[in-house]
Amino acid sequence: MAGQAVPAHDAAADSAEGRDVAATEHQGEVSGDELGAVLDAAPPAVTEVEVAALARERFGLEAAVRPLTGERDRNFHLRAADGAEYVLKVIHPAEEPAVSDFQSRALLHLAETGPDLPVPRLHPPLEGGAPEALWRRPGQPDCRVRVLDYLPGRPLHLTRPGPAQRAAVGATLARLDLALRDFRHPAEEHALMWDIQHALRLRPLVAHLPDAPDRELADAVLERFATHAVPRLATLRRQVVHNDFNPHNILADEARDDRVAGIIDFGDMVRAPLVQDLATAAAYQMTEEGHPLEGPAQLAAAFHAVCPLEDGELSVLADLIATRLAVAVTISGWRAARQPQNAPYILRNYPRSLAGLRRLGALPRAEAETYLRKALNP
Repeated sequence: MAGQAVPAHDAAADSAEGRDVAATEHQGEVSGDELGAVLDAAPPAVTEVEVAALARERFGLEAAVRPLTGERDRNFHLRAADGAEYVLKVIHPAEEPAVSDFQSRALLHLAETGPDLPVPRLHPPLEGGAPEALWRRPGQPDCRVRVLDYLPGRPLHLTRPGPAQRAAVGATLARLDLALRDFRHPAEEHALMWDIQHALRLRPLVAHLPDAPDRELADAVLERFATHAVPRLATLRRQVVHNDFNPHNILADEARDDRVAGIIDFGDMVRAPLVQDLATAAAYQMTEEGHPLEGPAQLAAAFHAVCPLEDGELSVLADLIATRLAVAVTISGWRAARQPQNAPYILRNYPRSLAGLRRLGALPRAEAETYLRKALNP
């Protein structure tokens, strides 16, 4: 199942408390090359024979192997002789080891603080110590390797969305954020293109959008973000968040579309405003008809019922949803042009994000904020 391509983006930095404020005060524009070195590089070359040997020798798993999709890592499905299923991830060699460790230790933390959450369990290598194995090959860069449970279920993007499903997604995300609330790691503030608190860094990449009206709209949304959201971000609650709760990273129950059976891909985790996690998830719930924020509001209301939002968070939620959509189309368009061989995977959410950006971008900001406030506090 392609949806099982777990952990995806990363990099590293220190976790000094002062970075919380600095993160919102230094929004200088940078080039795509500066922020996207890992995203722009092809995934490592790995064969199924090599993966079978890795699983056997380093993790004690004698298993049949088949490839899965992935954005920048190489992911493989393992089926052991006893029928147990796993995902083996060969992490991109350009990834900072500290960031990879950040993701693995977050999963270990969730096993303790959220044992009822449908997240994959980590299986450390046989030698113990680190949660991942270091794989060295002659003439090749070192790679870290992680093994996780393969979660059963159907990727949410293949199911029928509706109010009940959105409510389930919102409530599940709130539970996940509550379980991550006290998690800290030295690499939690790493640089990440998909971190929308730093969206203004991506302004130069807007020029890569093919149509002038869409370029103007994306730039206008980023200007709104700069004017209304950025000054408030430093005052909001911050914690480690999943940061990519989109329909390709959520699994539905095999029999019910409105029951969340799995959460995958923790590769975009970062320390950020808590409301950013909600905004990212809500951005993928835009509907083609009705009010542009009807779908996002259904998800947000369920989140709010489990993890109540503060007034300052409500004031920027609509801005952050629009910003996520602008970031999604900007990064995806830029990367697909640079990596045509991986374009179908990169652009999997592009049409949905562009349609959502056009609808929400046309909505006056005050109207968007008022709509969400009424939906969350009827």
